[in-house]
Amino acid sequence: MQVEDLQRLVTWQMPYGKYKGRLLADLPGHYLDWFAREGFPEGDLGRLLEIMYELDHNALRHLLDPLRR
Repeated sequence: MQVEDLQRLVTWQMPYGKYKGRLLADLPGHYLDWFAREGFPEGDLGRLLEIMYELDHNALRHLLDPLRR
């Protein structure tokens, strides 16, 4: 994980699906759990979703708060 990845979590929007347009950092935990079970997409999006899953799973979402400002 790179520092830039954390910044991307609070600026990138989900490009498709039920949560299209929502920031990756704001995706609900159950949606991230689904990706963890079914498989993350290829490329940068999948890598970022996997990082977000780990942050959510380990109750570390609060680490992104300073980046939102």
